Amino acid sequence: MKLAKKLARLCMLLALAATAGCSAFGPKLETPRLTLLSVGMTSADVFNQHFLVRMHVTNPNDRDLPIKFIEYQLFLQGDSFAKGTSSRPFVIPALGETEFDLTVRTHFVSSVGRLLSRLHGSQQVEYVIEGTVHTDRGLVRKIPFREGGIVDLSVLR
Repeated sequence: MKLAKKLARLCMLLALAATAGCSAFGPKLETPRLTLLSVGMTSADVFNQHFLVRMHVTNPNDRDLPIKFIEYQLFLQGDSFAKGTSSRPFVIPALGETEFDLTVRTHFVSSVGRLLSRLHGSQQVEYVIEGTVHTDRGLVRKIPFREGGIVDLSVLR
């Protein structure tokens, strides 16, 4: 009987230790802040357009974020423009920032045409980028995000 009580206490202590250990391995990470810096067309034909999108990302966390890839969808002027996945892994330093490029391919001439028709000569484009950051960090492997703002197309590269 005493052995059973000791085993029950030991199991309880192990369960508490495991619970405390899990919280140490899986701290809550804040969502990185992404900002679209520029959009530049790199090539185009009747069926496809290729763009290079320069992004700035800030890490509000007190630890480095090793990024495996980013799945995203990009909206320009409220219209779905492109979606895809970043091509290379990178690291955002703790409480730091970095820039990276996304190669974006659209499949319809109409997406560029719709965008140009909505601008009415303006170089200012409203954007929203949303998706998921996939990390190599502990138990937190996916961080959803949604950011928006205005990008000036007059700074095309």
